[in-house]
Amino acid sequence: MTTDGRKRAGTKRAGTKRAGTERPGVGVRVPEVRLPELRPYDGAELEPEGDYDGLAFTDADFAGQSGTGARFLDCGLYACALDGTELVAARFTDCVLDGVRGVGTDLSKAGLRDVEVRDARLGGTQLHGAVLERVVVRGGKIDYLNLRGAELKDVTFEGVVLSEADFGGARLERVAFRGCVLRRADFTAARMTDVDLRAAAEIDIARGIERLAGAVISPSQLLDLAPAFAAQIGVRVEAAED
Repeated sequence: MTTDGRKRAGTKRAGTKRAGTERPGVGVRVPEVRLPELRPYDGAELEPEGDYDGLAFTDADFAGQSGTGARFLDCGLYACALDGTELVAARFTDCVLDGVRGVGTDLSKAGLRDVEVRDARLGGTQLHGAVLERVVVRGGKIDYLNLRGAELKDVTFEGVVLSEADFGGARLERVAFRGCVLRRADFTAARMTDVDLRAAAEIDIARGIERLAGAVISPSQLLDLAPAFAAQIGVRVEAAED
């Protein structure tokens, strides 16, 4: 399905504009929310290579559908089901994904630029090889997120629970974790530049703690991570014998 016209009659929703605001610390640029008027989506199935412009997708069920290579511009996805949805190499620009849910959503090699993800409930989402620029993931819970080999630039994880997220081989530049819970994360072979972990509510790194070079942590986090750092360099920590 192809749509045109960036300002249509319909419900006005908050969204994202390309100009972002810079947060203190590592200078992460956060997208500001401001979408144009949106036209309600007509309910048809997603189409590979489809163009979607200025649309509001509300309570849509895209389970098992394919939008491989599709392009979403100035769109809002609200409370949509994405179980097994194929969005390989899809492009999202100036979009909001609010309350989306699903297991096994495939966004591998996708591009997200100036995107806000709010209160998502996702499991096993594939974002390996994807490119995320000026993206904020706020609230919700995401289990087994696969970001292997992805590129993240100006990305903020805020108030979200990330359980067993895989950042293996990913490149993180100006990425911030604020008030979020990071459980059993894998940073194997990741590359970091200006990554801010200081405001994370919880940090638990299963693998790749040696790849934190380029990140900044708080003094209390250093104490929490000390056993893992010691184990990485082969230092045993034992109480002195009486």
